Amino acid sequence: MFLMGILLLFLITVTFVTWHLWCLTPGGWIPKLAVSLLFLLWMVAAFASMAFRNRASLSTITALYEIGHPWMIAYLYLLVAFLLLDIGVLVRLIPREWLSDNGYLMAGIFAVVAAILVSGGIHYRHKYREELTIQTEKSLPRPLTVVLASDLHLGYSNRREELSRWVNLINAEKPDLVLFGGDIVDIQLRPLVEGNYAAEFARIGVPIYTVLGNHEYIGSEPESEKFFTDAGITLLRDSVAHFEGLTLIGRDDRSNRSRKPLSELFDGADGFTILLDHQPYHLEEAEEAGVDFQFSGHTHRGQVWPLSWVTDALFEKSWGHHRRGNTRYYISSGLGIWGPKIRVGTRSEYLVLHLVSGKPETLHVPEDDMVDNNENK
Repeated sequence: MFLMGILLLFLITVTFVTWHLWCLTPGGWIPKLAVSLLFLLWMVAAFASMAFRNRASLSTITALYEIGHPWMIAYLYLLVAFLLLDIGVLVRLIPREWLSDNGYLMAGIFAVVAAILVSGGIHYRHKYREELTIQTEKSLPRPLTVVLASDLHLGYSNRREELSRWVNLINAEKPDLVLFGGDIVDIQLRPLVEGNYAAEFARIGVPIYTVLGNHEYIGSEPESEKFFTDAGITLLRDSVAHFEGLTLIGRDDRSNRSRKPLSELFDGADGFTILLDHQPYHLEEAEEAGVDFQFSGHTHRGQVWPLSWVTDALFEKSWGHHRRGNTRYYISSGLGIWGPKIRVGTRSEYLVLHLVSGKPETLHVPEDDMVDNNENK
């Protein structure tokens, strides 16, 4: 019933945008029909890329992704623009006739939306390096550097050449350990297997651990597990691992309604504990269990404004540094992205975590705010 409501709302809003495009386009019914059909055909390309993933060639689906997925962002901002214009008409700030046969207004709106798409695509290409140093009284045999990233969404959008660039960024940190917070796979394993993406992960050369995200469940978690094995990635699925004084706790994604409670996974080890939990719900559980540091992703912080307002409202913390008692958190907006490779008001990032033994008073990060001391790579 909920999904039917979402679908109905989507159809209403698409009709709303298409109608406004029809009214705004100057001239007779031929140019109006052409603009409206182009908008709808663009939408069809976006959904065809998802509907025919198992039937068409990789090159065809990739092309449909590249062409069609930016429609989602264009549709969002056209919807916002037309809603604001209608409100302006209702409160008598804008003459109603402006919304009919107005080529100048249509060109202006198209120019703004195009600028958003282009600038958002350029912004997505930049990967932000967030750095955090934690001094802990718990014993570590040596200082450790851990690189953490979430939501790679590898597949038709983020392809092997993009992954290769990300691996270069990770290797440049000379990490002792690499942790991924889920959604390595973007729904389907086919492009990863046929493109031998596993070979890129093998270039990292240090232990890699991950947990499942909801997209591994949307696709096929058994196939994802096999890919992780081939890539040399250890999957923590409601399980615990140990690495040089660290206790790594990996929770299964909440898509599995039978996943174990955190209290059953926490073994009370003396080492510094890092929890990987893809979706950042119920952050109090880590605090209650005595976890030192939790890393999550999933939210993308909405990916584009104003959807970031939605994720900020849904989650206790949808992005950035957070603290509850003695437990610290980092909620990542993701290294990759789902769908269109566009970010507006959010960023693609990875976290470099330095862990050293010592008194915790010298923690080099504010308690609840982002530190803007990052390299833009």
